[in-house]
Amino acid sequence: MKERLPSLVAILLLGLLVLGTWWASDYALNSIQIDPPRRMTHERDSWANAFVMVRTDPQGNAINRLEGSAMEHFPDTDSYDITAPRAVGHQPNSPITVGTAKMGTLDQHGERIVLNGDAHLRRLPDANHQLLDVRSDQLTIEPDQDLVYTDHPALVINGHSTMRGQGMRYDNRTRQLTVKAASDVKISGEDQAARNAGPKKAQQP
Repeated sequence: MKERLPSLVAILLLGLLVLGTWWASDYALNSIQIDPPRRMTHERDSWANAFVMVRTDPQGNAINRLEGSAMEHFPDTDSYDITAPRAVGHQPNSPITVGTAKMGTLDQHGERIVLNGDAHLRRLPDANHQLLDVRSDQLTIEPDQDLVYTDHPALVINGHSTMRGQGMRYDNRTRQLTVKAASDVKISGEDQAARNAGPKKAQQP
C-alpha cells in the first residue's frame, strides 16, 4: 500500500491540475467579451480618384479601358461605383466603342458595366462603318462580349438614320443592331441606297 501511495497522490494531483486548467479556461472565455462577427454593410472599403483600369488580351494588347473621376468599392456587393465613367472597347477586328455617363457601376467581377444618367455610347466611324450613336438613361456594357444593351427608351442614330425604341441591343462583333418596339424610324435615302447596292454590307450597320 505504501508503495502505491506516491502513484495515487501523483494521479490525484494530475487530475486536480487538469480540472483547474479546464476551469480557468472556461472562466476566461466567459469573462472576456468576444466581438460579434462584423456585419456586412454597404460601406466602402477602398476608393480612388482619377483612376484608369486597362484589361489586355493574352498577347498584351489593350482591349478594354475604364476610367473615371472617382471610384468606390463596396464589399457587400463586390461592386465599384464610378463617377463620370468612360469605357473604351477596342476588341480585335471590331470598331472602337466609347461609352460615357454621369455614374456607373462595375460588377460581376468586371464583366459588366452599367452606365446611368445621360448614358451615351458611340461606335466610332472607320473606312467600313458609319458612326453609331446610342443614347439612353441607362446602358449596360459587357466588355468581354463586346455587347451593349438596354431595356429603357433609347435613341439610336446609325449614319444618317434614326430609330427610337423601348430597348436596344448591339453586338459589336457581328455589327448586329436590334431596336425593340421601334416607334419612330427614319431611314435616310443615302443609307437605303447603300443597303440596296450591297446586301452583305446591309448586315453591318
